[in-house]
Amino acid sequence: MNTIEPKNVSSKTPPREAPLVVVKIGGAAGIDFAPLACDAAAVIRAGQRLTIVHGGSDATNTLSQRLGREPTFITSPSGHTSRRTDRETLEIFQMACRGIVNQSLVRHLLLAGVDAVGLSGLDARLWSGPRKAAVRAIEEGRVRIIRDDYTGAVERVDPRVLHALLDNHFTPVISPPAISEALEPINVDADRAAAQTAIALGAHTLVLLSNVPGVLRSFGDEDSIIRCVLRSGIGSLDEVAQGRMKNKVLAAREALEGGVSRVIIGDARVPHPLSMALEGAGTVFA
Repeated sequence: MNTIEPKNVSSKTPPREAPLVVVKIGGAAGIDFAPLACDAAAVIRAGQRLTIVHGGSDATNTLSQRLGREPTFITSPSGHTSRRTDRETLEIFQMACRGIVNQSLVRHLLLAGVDAVGLSGLDARLWSGPRKAAVRAIEEGRVRIIRDDYTGAVERVDPRVLHALLDNHFTPVISPPAISEALEPINVDADRAAAQTAIALGAHTLVLLSNVPGVLRSFGDEDSIIRCVLRSGIGSLDEVAQGRMKNKVLAAREALEGGVSRVIIGDARVPHPLSMALEGAGTVFA
């Protein structure tokens, strides 16, 4: 039986004062964790500390379909798309994010030599915020009010457990869900959760990796990437960003307003996704 011997980069982990980068890895289809994990190990060896956040959209869709439940998405009046999350969907979401995606990503990081530790936003109330009392959705041109949805937003990040891990040369890997004020699990947008995590940790850079090369001026045309966006010009992207990219642009705005120096929306499909993003590939907000 062939085995893969894990590398070890612990002896070359950066000091506590090394620059901190928060990386959000998208949950869409087509993202390979193996090259990303090897690249993360290279970035750590080069002297940067990482905290990783991930989503689980594709894994949740796949698991839902295997369980005979077709995924449902809703669009808000402002154009933001999110998963319709009733109680049963929430349970599937938790199984997919924490039980499948998080453990798979941690395993790939361990194989690459990174001392990764998997967490969810529930652990130690790491991510917390209010559950929405009602969700407004556009259906057939009309606004519908949904009251049994388990969604919310991360308004508070308790960084103590993250600092404890980082100070001891571990790399945190964080999965949704978050926890509500009533101690209920809630589905939250992982891009915006990553932005709040970067703010709470005082990170220098936030990298949002997805299955597109960056913000596209023309939807679907990957050659129309917008390379640089000044803080003063983020509002101009409101009409350009489509679908899930709206959430990433909003996350970039929130991170910059919270003190993060730089945000990059980059391509997770390339051979060295994190290194390339940190070198400026993608859409850079500064």
